[in-house]
Amino acid sequence: MSSKGHEAKAARIRELLETEGEAVAANTRGFNTGRYESVAKLDDYQRLRQEAREIKEDAIERLPELLEELTEAVEANGGTVYVAEDAADANRYVAEVCEDRDAERLVKSKSMTSEEIEVNDHLESRGVDVVETDLGEWVLQVADESPSHIVAPAIHKSREGIADLFNERFQPDEPLETAEELTMFAREQLLERIKGADVGMTGANFLTADTGTMALVTSEGNARKTVTVPDTHIAVAGVEKIVPSVEDLQPFVELIGRSGTGQDITSYISLLTPPVESPTVDFDDPETPITDGPSDREFHLVLIDNGRLAMREDDTLRETLYCIRCSACSNTCANFQSVGGHAFGGETYSGGIATGWEAGVEGLDTAAEFNDLCTGCSRCVEACPVKIDIPWINTVVRDRINRSGDPGQFDFLVDGLTPDAESGGGPDLQKRLFGNFETLAKLGSTFAPLSNWVANAGPVKGLLERTVGVDRRREFPAFQRETLVEWFEDRDSLVPADPERKAVFYPDVYTNHMLVERGKAAVRTLEALGAEVVVPRAPGAGRAPLSQGMIATTRSKAERVADALGPYVEDGYDVVVLEPSDLAMFREDYEHLLPEAEYELLAEHSYEVVEYVYGLVANGADADALASVDGPASVAYHSHCQQRTMGLAEHTVAVLEERGYDVTTSDVECCGMAGSFGYKEQYYDLSMDVGENLGEQFRALDVDHVVASGTSCTDQLEDLLGDPPRHPVELLAPDGGD
Repeated sequence: MSSKGHEAKAARIRELLETEGEAVAANTRGFNTGRYESVAKLDDYQRLRQEAREIKEDAIERLPELLEELTEAVEANGGTVYVAEDAADANRYVAEVCEDRDAERLVKSKSMTSEEIEVNDHLESRGVDVVETDLGEWVLQVADESPSHIVAPAIHKSREGIADLFNERFQPDEPLETAEELTMFAREQLLERIKGADVGMTGANFLTADTGTMALVTSEGNARKTVTVPDTHIAVAGVEKIVPSVEDLQPFVELIGRSGTGQDITSYISLLTPPVESPTVDFDDPETPITDGPSDREFHLVLIDNGRLAMREDDTLRETLYCIRCSACSNTCANFQSVGGHAFGGETYSGGIATGWEAGVEGLDTAAEFNDLCTGCSRCVEACPVKIDIPWINTVVRDRINRSGDPGQFDFLVDGLTPDAESGGGPDLQKRLFGNFETLAKLGSTFAPLSNWVANAGPVKGLLERTVGVDRRREFPAFQRETLVEWFEDRDSLVPADPERKAVFYPDVYTNHMLVERGKAAVRTLEALGAEVVVPRAPGAGRAPLSQGMIATTRSKAERVADALGPYVEDGYDVVVLEPSDLAMFREDYEHLLPEAEYELLAEHSYEVVEYVYGLVANGADADALASVDGPASVAYHSHCQQRTMGLAEHTVAVLEERGYDVTTSDVECCGMAGSFGYKEQYYDLSMDVGENLGEQFRALDVDHVVASGTSCTDQLEDLLGDPPRHPVELLAPDGGD
């Protein structure tokens, strides 16, 4: 991306933050809070997730077979099934049905698949009046805007904005103001349009192959009216919506509302086996009982391929087909909470899972427009009701985007000269810079302190912003001339005679080259608790290149890390990691990068540093060997995103409290920095907007210490608060003379 491209994206994000951010934030955070509360009521939540996952895995594996079974069931019920190869094919068929019925009006319930194929435009170009009957979709139809959320399409619009829209467009006798007034007005308007409809169109949340039953999960009653009022019903659904049986719907019904909007169950769960048998209603003849009306109905099920069958054959994109369109990944994502789907989304789909959908349906160019907004924090994985590894999908697509792109203006200068393992088109200069940060860190330490002066000099920062989009408002961390590894090699050995445990302390790039004092504190803490500690020479874990979609480079680093640490593990050492994002590499991401045996060896023997401290103390180590406080002392603590998803934050709180600290944990889940993300010119404003929620909470606290477990988190908090926070281990470490 060029400098002008960075500036344009930054301007677009600033516009959305100003115009839509407040409404998006209030709604998505409300949904996310509701999800936490609702799933907490389920004793078998994880079992339901696993069951749902297994059903989807089985259904996609047997999709051709289930497609044939569903077709037979629908036809036996009196309906028609059409499998559309792509959007144009689907639209042609739908238009033919409308033409055969001499349809003047088609009413629709909410359907993202119909948005995907752009059926509204196709029908309207042929003279059919298309009316959205979902309240949010109708608001957007009136406003001529696109959805910004998979479940709540008008989430970016405020009540006041909708009132202004309706008052201007419809000019009611009395201005509309309250939510109740707006809802009643829309209800009256839409009811009249539904009464005059010739064809009704719905989507389908699920389709059961055994009986031809469709499940509609809605918050409004419009879908049922859309099905039953007109005598012709068209259902449009992706082929991935098929599940084997009606019984298989149970876990999805339990999960979809809780995951999406925080409801224990949505307002309407409709199980229909069309064509439905209820009589049609003649609104012009109110005297005739409904039961006396004709029940001759047509049903057309239009199943959409549009790239899905190719996705099924793709080892990475296949998992996207497990998606049940609940929006949990959007609601839990800090970046989405700030800008919504008009930034974090493509032609149709939005949020973390959108990268998979847009890459499979529209192509890499569309996915490239927003893919970088996924920072790989992994919060969405825990939120997803079918346990999709959304960050990995985003990473693989980012890698494919890198390889498919045309060489940039200056790429010839670095092609073959950078230490990464990328080939093909390769990542752009900005990604290459951050992906090769380990090399920069080595150079920074070699030439420190001169390197620190140069890096933060005004002209250099301006040049970096213009050429590679490093925002000049960020201060670079200071490189240390003596690395942590060098310090450890030069110090006197402190091997206890009878060590409680043997620990190999992993020197991540930041700790080794910049935050050396933090690394020393970790070593002193472990030694004080009776552990034998070694700090080996080891490469970076690969988090930096992975975040840029540089998978070949990351795999190369993973292999070298396994070579460096594996022998220690085999010799009985535990791997102790200071940076949570690197621990997540060892426990999660390396599963995609290493042979199974090497991955499992490292994953099963790696620990976050305070998690390890907690374990040592719980197993008899003398906690009094650690630093303690004299009198009351308070701490404001922010845990790292991946530390939280790995369930490790509680260990830090417990250890700090044991040492006498009164700990207040942040209510905010994300600091907004996300490694290199917050340094990039196009995302700086978004990063600071996300972080301001954390800054606001911590500014309101009167505490003695602010601590955070992640390197990025401490960097961001320093920018937000003005003072550098500390890592928890720095409060625990006994004083040392080194």
